[in-house]
Amino acid sequence: MKKLVLIFTLVASYSAWAQGDVDAGKLKATTCVACHGSDGNATIGQYPKLAGQHADYLAKQLADYKLAVTSSGAQGRSNAVMAGMAAALSATDMADLSAYFSSLPLSGNTTPKNVIAIAEPLYRFGDPERGIAACISCHGPRGNGTSLSGFPKISGQNAQYTQLQLQAFRSSARNNDLNAMMRLVAVKLSDDEISALSAYVGGLH
Repeated sequence: MKKLVLIFTLVASYSAWAQGDVDAGKLKATTCVACHGSDGNATIGQYPKLAGQHADYLAKQLADYKLAVTSSGAQGRSNAVMAGMAAALSATDMADLSAYFSSLPLSGNTTPKNVIAIAEPLYRFGDPERGIAACISCHGPRGNGTSLSGFPKISGQNAQYTQLQLQAFRSSARNNDLNAMMRLVAVKLSDDEISALSAYVGGLH
């Protein structure tokens, strides 16, 4: 029953985003190029690839960046760079930008062999003894997540960006995850586990 309630909550949370206009989003995305690349595939490791990401997820993150500005950091997702970018965006702008980046092909990535021994068991099975849920349960066997539930695609993502986000969830510097799901997992991960998982998920296909 609890699982059903969670599913309905997720659907309600992420079904409200209106579909955006890809062509309009392309025109509005000119200011995003410096960090996220001309094709949505950021080449600077600390920035996320937006190409191929679920549109609803992207729209929520933009809304959360703006919420952090309007609430003085009490709510949403705080980020000094994105605060200035998102502050002036309307809901239509967010939907258009999200539709555009979602329509772009994600560039490839690989999984280093030296991280598999640590990362693969955690990703596939979690660690029940430590109360760590398996990553696969939300992000899927290929790291594609699910648009309807609001779980992002993590396959192909820059490892450095993923690592920074896991660290932020662990410290609660980032707290815009639904029901604190990511924080509950990340707080139990060691530095080595975060590093290994961040590199591992990039090559899931």
